[in-house]
Formats: sequence, C-alpha cells, structure tokens
Amino acid sequence: MDRKPQLSFWQIWNMCFGFLGIQFGFALQNANVSRIFQTLGAEMDEIPVLWIAAPLTGLIVQPIVGYLSDRTWTGLGRRRPYFLVGAVLSTLALFVMPESPALWIAAGMLWVLDASINISMEPFRAFVGDQLPCRQRPTGYAMQSFFIGVGSVVASLLPFLLAHLGVANTAGPGEVPDTVRYAFWFGGAVLLLAVGWTIVSTREYPPAQLQAWDEAPVLVRPPLDRGRLARHGIAWLAAGALLAAAVVGFGLDKQLYILAGLLAAYGLAQFALRHLRGDNPLASILGDLHHMPRVMRQLAVVQFFSWFALFAMWIYTTAAVTGVHFGSDDPTSAAYNEGANWVGVLFAAYNGFAALAAMVIPAMVRRLGLRMSHLVNAVLGGLGLLSFLVIDDPRWLLLSMVGVGFAWASILSLPYALLSDCLPAAKMGVYMGIFNFFIVIPQLVAASLLGFLLNTFLGGEPVNALAVGGISLVIAGLCVLRVSEPLAATAGTAGEAA
Repeated sequence: MDRKPQLSFWQIWNMCFGFLGIQFGFALQNANVSRIFQTLGAEMDEIPVLWIAAPLTGLIVQPIVGYLSDRTWTGLGRRRPYFLVGAVLSTLALFVMPESPALWIAAGMLWVLDASINISMEPFRAFVGDQLPCRQRPTGYAMQSFFIGVGSVVASLLPFLLAHLGVANTAGPGEVPDTVRYAFWFGGAVLLLAVGWTIVSTREYPPAQLQAWDEAPVLVRPPLDRGRLARHGIAWLAAGALLAAAVVGFGLDKQLYILAGLLAAYGLAQFALRHLRGDNPLASILGDLHHMPRVMRQLAVVQFFSWFALFAMWIYTTAAVTGVHFGSDDPTSAAYNEGANWVGVLFAAYNGFAALAAMVIPAMVRRLGLRMSHLVNAVLGGLGLLSFLVIDDPRWLLLSMVGVGFAWASILSLPYALLSDCLPAAKMGVYMGIFNFFIVIPQLVAASLLGFLLNTFLGGEPVNALAVGGISLVIAGLCVLRVSEPLAATAGTAGEAA
C-alpha cells in the first residue's frame, strides 16, 4: 500500500477501548480525591496545592514517555508496552490510595496514581495518529471521548450506587468510607482489563512503515537564536524571582510560589536549550517545544483557559455543593457525605452527556466547522458552571452538567483534530506529550492562584471559584477562532459523520 489503510468501526473501537479503563481511574480520582483529603484533615485552602501532583506529574511524564515511545519497537509494538506498564501501576495505586492512614500518604499516592495514568494516557493519544489516516483521526479522537464519557459515568456513580446498595457511606474521623474504598478497588480491576483488551486486540505498524505513509507537512527548524534565548531566559527568571519576592514581602498566599517556580523553570529551559548539544532526550524535547507548529501555539491559549476552568471544577465542586446545596462543611456529617455522593452523580452526568456529545459533535463539525463547534461547546460549558450561582435545588444542577458535558467532549477531541494533521509520524508521541504542557500548565497556575483568589477576592466561597471557571471556558471558546483550521481534518470529520 502507498498510504495508510482505513480501519473499520470495530478496529477503531478496540484501539480506543482502553481509554474506558484509563478514564475510570481518572474519574474516581477527580470525584473523590478532595473528599479523601478533607477526610484526612486537609483544610480547604490546602486542597489546590495537594492537587498539584496531578498536573505536575503530567508535565514531566508525558513528553518523556512520548519521546521514548517514538523510539521504541518491541515484540509488543511501539505504544502498547507503555499501555501495559501504566495500567499495572495505576491499578496498584487505586488499590492502595483509599487505605492511606494519613494525609501525606494520600498525597503521595496521588502522585503515583497520576504518573501511572499518564504513562498509559500519552501513548493512547499518539496511537490514534499512528493507526489512522488523517480523515479518520477525528473519528478516533471522538471514539476516545465516547469511552472517556462512559467510563467516567460508571466510575463517578460508584460511591452513590454502593451507598444505595447498603454499603457504609460514613466512617469515623480520619477514615475513608467503604463506598469510596470499594469503588477504587473495582476501578483498578476495570482499568487493567480495559487496557489489556486494547493490547491484545490491536496491532501496530513498524516505524519505517509509518514514515513511508507520513501525511504531515515537513517541519522546518530554523537555526536557534541563542542571543534571543538568553534574553528570554533572563526575563522569565526575573519574573519568577520578582513574584517570589512579592510573596515574601507582602505576605501573599504561599501557593503563589508554584507560579513563581513555573516562570523561573521556563527561564531555565531557555538557557538549557541554548547550551544543550546532541541527540539527548532533554535537548530533543526542548528543541521540539521551541519549534512547535504554529497551530499548536494557537491552541496553547485555548487549552490554557479550558483546563484552568476544568481544574477549578474538579477541586471546588464538592465543597460548593456540600456547603451551598446541602448545608454542611463537616466531612464526618451525613449531609456532607450525601452531598459528596451527589457530586459523584453530577460528574457522572457530565461524562454521560459527553458520551452523547461525542456522537453529535461530528455532525456539528460538518455544519459549523471545527472552530465554531468548539466555540459553541465551550460557551455551553461556561454557562453550565456559571449556573451554579443561581440554582438552589441540587437536582437542577443536572441541567448545568449538559453544558459541561458538551464542553468536556469537545475539549477531548476537537483540539486534537485541529492539531493532528501537522504532526510528523516520527514525532507524533513527543508532540502529543508537549501538547500536554498546555493542559498541565494551566492546572499548575490554577493550583497556585485559586486558593489566593478564593481567600482574597471570592469571599472564601468555593461556588465563586466555579464561576471563575465558567468565565474561563467562554474565553477559551473565543480564542479558538484564532486557530488555523486544517481543511483535511474538517473534511475527514464530515465524511465520517455522513
């Protein structure tokens, strides 16, 4: 064959099925980790910095795994060895985390869990680019969104369902309820089995064959301007130092040290790129970051506002709903745990609506195009989060989750459809890992800013943090209009939807 063959529906189904398990673990983490932290004694303004494990591990792990998987070829293939290692480690972490006897152990297990999930997740994104021709890639990413939605529905509902089956939903101080413990154990088994199905039911093309079929334009890398890198490095380092000094001098929230560290780290990366030589992982990753395609730079802004909003939602929904709609901030009370279970239902609902949206979005793209479709979906999500300010009856929050679900499905598919055609086959993994920077960095910024904003400007009310997230989603939708829309991706999505 002189071009990559198209795959059947069931072949695409099998290659994406593992995402059901990955998202099962991810959804259990999102819906229950704040609850576990509060149960083990964390104060509300400590929650964001404890959550820093999730984005920071992704920032480090994904580009490294992408770089390594681009250069891997074994009897199990190119990406599938990483699927297997990540799945085994994630399962072990899910079994152990709800048994944590102390807050610092639970925080450490979150690092292990998120690193392990990222080891599997990053190659799954590159897997679609490896296996599918350009016109089928939007379908592949939409299929991943479908499984993300389905897996998350069941995972988010588990504590709620177990409570209705008679499993204990409360426990003594410092103890995680049985509903959460059993949900994590079941989730570990599902994750391992789902990823295992993709491993045994798919094959991979050798790197030489992928290179021959490559449809992406050649990326031209101009010589590095080392003087400019030095100037930028000094500027970013100075910005980080000034922010750190302001935290000390004005007694600002110490979580702002995270943001200062990010600024300084980017400055150091500029100096590192200026001096590194040869084909080593750090030089390659930093060089690819510096020379990323123009579409990726445009999408970086969209991703920033999207994932800032999502991180706010994951952190503060439990506190907002239990405090405002169920009237309790005490993790040992029945009202708090009833509200926390209802948050699981809400998270299940938005993921269920996302699974439905994954089937609607191709038709939306056919009519509106990739950019306008993403704008519409992001605005729907923003309105959904803003509605928490005005809805009193927690049952009506299910309606809010319709908009959040459409935004979630869109965020998980359309940016990748916009990006995929410009990535060369030899660097599909590393660029998917680098693209994760623009998912991780906004979460780190959120972890450093949200606690400060909550205490300084938002009256200490978690529901106001959800409103900030809603505004951020609307801004993300508007920013996507600046992104160049690849015609091949649009035509491919329309063709698959027809």
